[in-house]
Amino acid sequence: MRCLSCDKNLTDFEATRKSAFTDEFIDLCNHCFASVSDDLQTIERADLAHEDDYSDEIDSQLDFDIDRDY
Repeated sequence: MRCLSCDKNLTDFEATRKSAFTDEFIDLCNHCFASVSDDLQTIERADLAHEDDYSDEIDSQLDFDIDRDY
């Protein structure tokens, strides 16, 4: 499975992330998902997450916050 935005291979954790409302898979890597994560409620399989999944998410959020125009 690949990210719909950047075409990166998804981890098992990223590939199983679903919308809480539609039950459809999100299919975005953590980096791409970070930009929309505040707007979407999701169901995630924390048992599939590795340390790298969380560090990517934190790094992506920091990049997104820095890129914003205030």
